[in-house]
Amino acid sequence: MQPSSDTRPRRTFAVISHPDAGKSTLTEALALHAEMLSEAGAVHGKAGRRGTVSDWMEMERARGISISSAALQFAFRDHVVNLVDTPGHADFSEDTYRVLTAVDSAVMLVDAAKGLEPQTLKLFRVCAQRRIPVLTVVNKWDRPGLEPLALMDEIQQQIGLDPTPLTWPVGLAGDFRGVLDRRSGEFVRYTRTAGGATKAPEERMDPAAAAAREGDAWATAVEEHELLAADGAEHDQELFLAGATTPVLFASALLNFGVGRLLDTLLELAPAPGPTLDAQGSPRQPGDDFSAYVFKVQAGMDAAHRDRLAYARVCSGTFERGMVVRHAATGRPFATKYAQAVFGRERSSVDVAEPGDIIGLVNAAALRVGDTIYDGSPVEYPPIASFPPEHFASVRAADSGRHKQFRRGIEQLDQEGVVQVLRSELRGDQAPVLAAVGPMQFEVVVARMAAEYKCPVRLDHLDYTLARRVPADQAEALAGKRGVEVMRRSDGALLALFPDRWRVSSVQRELPDLRLEELGVDQA
Repeated sequence: MQPSSDTRPRRTFAVISHPDAGKSTLTEALALHAEMLSEAGAVHGKAGRRGTVSDWMEMERARGISISSAALQFAFRDHVVNLVDTPGHADFSEDTYRVLTAVDSAVMLVDAAKGLEPQTLKLFRVCAQRRIPVLTVVNKWDRPGLEPLALMDEIQQQIGLDPTPLTWPVGLAGDFRGVLDRRSGEFVRYTRTAGGATKAPEERMDPAAAAAREGDAWATAVEEHELLAADGAEHDQELFLAGATTPVLFASALLNFGVGRLLDTLLELAPAPGPTLDAQGSPRQPGDDFSAYVFKVQAGMDAAHRDRLAYARVCSGTFERGMVVRHAATGRPFATKYAQAVFGRERSSVDVAEPGDIIGLVNAAALRVGDTIYDGSPVEYPPIASFPPEHFASVRAADSGRHKQFRRGIEQLDQEGVVQVLRSELRGDQAPVLAAVGPMQFEVVVARMAAEYKCPVRLDHLDYTLARRVPADQAEALAGKRGVEVMRRSDGALLALFPDRWRVSSVQRELPDLRLEELGVDQA
């Protein structure tokens, strides 16, 4: 008997922010409100806190930051929600970019005290490039922060989106009493719970009762609400989906204030899965034959099993566990017996998945980031672009007798996209070069090589700061050039490494026919 299709509506979104804006805490609070957890795990401060469900690596728990994306799937109000928590640190922005290829909308978290920070601005631009609607949450309103109207002006001026607040804070930042629901005019009053570990009780009051209870704080909120209304800051669904406006909610993820409203808003406003453009620019409709693409590969999630999980976004059709699908890159078939639904590092077998769902394929060794799988009508989705690396280091096994473990570990981390791995005949297979967007990626390599592959490594940082793609027929012309090294990436691309842009310019003057190509995604 075949498993029946699950036709509940899907909402698939990412949570993105600058580091320390409270992203993983919000992820935990959302799971709590969906009743997937009995108690939030990130509510007691970093010194003694339990780890959040989405931060499971030892480095993440030690540093209190996310360094790898994590998927969580749960049911809420007759919907299936696929939530992807992303790394906040700029060094892992490439992982965040991959996640944004696999979602239909994004929740952007803004720190009430800091406003729009550099990484926040970059992520907004990526969303704009990919035409992903953004819902903004002003977090940490329980702490001192900026004026709410000043934050709205900042959003409008710096990212070009018109903010359309759905709720408005009652009480200054640091004195969070609740919110004015701008649609109903009611006051939603929040009550603190011990440490914010459980859902915060909510009480709705009409305007008269709110005025009697909150006095000047309510009067100020009403006055600012009327200013927004006079300025036309009202939600328009078409403008939101077109990326012209961003609905805004005020919350405190740590205290679980406003989190339930965020979930309800996502179900109401966030887009359902739609058509996906293939490599030729043709749309693959959700109702077409099954297809999915891999946006992340992760090993080391379960030390007891040492398996490897490929995260795939279902784009079209119905996935059924055990079905034989085809790998677009090789044309080869493979079975999907070990398909799983993911909740952080916890996993369970999944029988059926629909467009928008994130599935985990266990030990699908042939799959790499950006690969397409399908059944029936062939399709291949565009590859996921890499970011240009800016940091380079050669890597060796500390113990030369563990070369097999070294080679296996470096190959695995390369396939996951933790770093790019470059090789050359000059350096040999025992000393490849790691290329990274940020230096913290090297720390991940060192930690995981020691913990997962029992192979401590030594890094030798190199003076290169940029790479350019060079045609195979011109690579030889660069041989012997001072300060230049040509290496081959695992995808076959030849990259010329340079210490700085001045050296690139001088080499091009020496070799006017040289064709150098810039790499990957513009992060500006």
